[in-house]
Amino acid sequence: MSEGFDADWLALREPFDARARNLDLALALAEALPPRPHLVDLGAGTGALLRWLAPLLARSQRWTLVDADPALLEEAVTTIEERAILAGWTTTWPKKSTLLVHTPRGVWRVEAVLADLAAGPDALPLGGADAVVSTALCDLVSRPWVTAMAKALRVPFYAALNVDGRERFFPPHPADRLVARGFRRDQTRDKGFGGPALGPAAPATMANALRKRGFSVRTAPSPWRIGANTPAMADALAEGHARAAMAALPRSLAPGLRDWATTRQAQATRGRLSVRIGHTDLLALPGGKRSGE
Repeated sequence: MSEGFDADWLALREPFDARARNLDLALALAEALPPRPHLVDLGAGTGALLRWLAPLLARSQRWTLVDADPALLEEAVTTIEERAILAGWTTTWPKKSTLLVHTPRGVWRVEAVLADLAAGPDALPLGGADAVVSTALCDLVSRPWVTAMAKALRVPFYAALNVDGRERFFPPHPADRLVARGFRRDQTRDKGFGGPALGPAAPATMANALRKRGFSVRTAPSPWRIGANTPAMADALAEGHARAAMAALPRSLAPGLRDWATTRQAQATRGRLSVRIGHTDLLALPGGKRSGE
């Protein structure tokens, strides 16, 4: 079983994800899809990708939200319905497991499926999909998982917000490099996908695997930019980086890491900490003979 995420963290990051995602790649995906597309969202969490991408598709569509955490899937469907009602749209339930959102541009059909993502494509509900999509998933998976997925895919693959290893905290701190080293080591430990996680190597690894299968691949930067005026997110990132570094590095380095964490969290509280976390979005379309960056 792969690692999971906390709903509060997913809610905190959602607006930063929305601002960071590369619009050009998303619009290119929309253009490549049929009139009533079926999208399978792997590691859907609380449904943030649907809430961002579905309005861009601007037509009737079907979503299958796939996750290993039943609580997150329940939160996803609930939040999607709540946001729809706030927008003034009608929602109906033709059956217990299916939500219909009636928007001015068409109906969204939303279903949630519980599945172990680590089991690979043969265990996932990919049949009938017009696209397979994900957010912040592929830096967690292993090289064998990517190879198997690339082999199984026959439809567009869109993977947003994969870390690229270019994170920076401002202002500088003497322990920044130490924390970055520990955080990088944590990013590449086994996250439950059958081998070391790809971490910052994810964008290049995915692109190479998909190109070998005949896909045309485009990538584009999608960095988080966390300003000093968003202290909750800055604080959460400082805490997360410090915790990961402490788990990955020798105990003898713990005092320096704790000092870094204390300083960074104090800066966040005072509105003096900003952060840039590098990500890369990827879009792979089948049948291409060329690729571009």
